[in-house]
Amino acid sequence: MKNIKAIIFDAYGTLFDVNSAAEKCKDKIGEKWEGFANYWRTTQLEYTWLRSLMKRHKDFWQITEDSLNKSIRVFNIDPSMKKELLNLYKLLSTYPEVKETLNKLKEKNYKLAILSNGTPSLLNQLISNNNLENIFDDIFSIEEVGIFKPDSKVYEIPIKKYKIQKEDIVFLSANTWDVSGGGNFGYNAIWVNRNDGIFDNLDYLPKKQVKNLSQLLDILK
Repeated sequence: MKNIKAIIFDAYGTLFDVNSAAEKCKDKIGEKWEGFANYWRTTQLEYTWLRSLMKRHKDFWQITEDSLNKSIRVFNIDPSMKKELLNLYKLLSTYPEVKETLNKLKEKNYKLAILSNGTPSLLNQLISNNNLENIFDDIFSIEEVGIFKPDSKVYEIPIKKYKIQKEDIVFLSANTWDVSGGGNFGYNAIWVNRNDGIFDNLDYLPKKQVKNLSQLLDILK
């Protein structure tokens, strides 16, 4: 890919491991911790889509709590764990290669940004807790437009700030619907396929597919 000026990352599931909160409680939750974590994430995303369709916006933190409440009931988790799980969600870990890769990209003078469903306060806390404060030029939240991905208004946010062309941007996400959203908008969208998944049929095929972020360095050579 040539003449790329900005690299924009999704946050949850792309930079930050959304299952790491439940994993840190796996001794208390037991063997069902991974199924519980996946259900929590799926419900969380469903709520973002449904609220966008209904035009009944709540911010991502409220949706995270609402989806946790349901997941706790479905998996019969001790309700007293709710506070601990929510606190751990604010402390999600990055995937192993993330920090090193971001530092290498920073050295190459790309504009680096996050574009996420998360609230600014949640995203800034994750960045601080993972010592990424000096990496990103911008943290873009859907709260600027009041509707969740994959609405096209979300993908317009960086364009308005940077005043560059869509094709000047690489956008990376681990979520196939997000890759399709960014790609259909006009970004060079790359799928971070960490779990050997199958891409959704949403009228877009990713420009590239990577197993982890470190492979992006070869793509941009």
